[in-house]
Amino acid sequence: MTASRSRRMDPLTIEVVELIGGVVARYHQEYDEAAARHRLTGAQARVLSLLTLGPLPMRQIAQRLKCEPSNITGIVDRLETRGLVERQPSPGDRRVKVAAPTEEGLRVARGLRDSLDFAREPLAGLSHEERTAFRDMLRRMLGIA
Repeated sequence: MTASRSRRMDPLTIEVVELIGGVVARYHQEYDEAAARHRLTGAQARVLSLLTLGPLPMRQIAQRLKCEPSNITGIVDRLETRGLVERQPSPGDRRVKVAAPTEEGLRVARGLRDSLDFAREPLAGLSHEERTAFRDMLRRMLGIA
């Protein structure tokens, strides 16, 4: 067995991987429950939350959420029907349409974000230095500089 394989199989690494899986599962469960309280699916909530950062073309939404553009079109259609999102011409290329949140969409997205307590409450118990170190470790694991 190679040294890197033995590190991947050591009890501490296995425990850390299981804990990360538990955090991810609890986050998704809480996110889906919060979305349902706003009469959204988890996917609709993720698209709406992403759009609060700024209008995006469907292809970019799909890339960021790692799904098919055709799925995003249907999700945006349903959000648009509810008055949470609108399609607008792209400022850079008027032939391209972007999805942008409406004022109501921004309000719903804020409510959704404010109702996600799972990670926020435990993180609040950590010092600023601990949160910074944790963030830096997560960035390193994800290959983000």
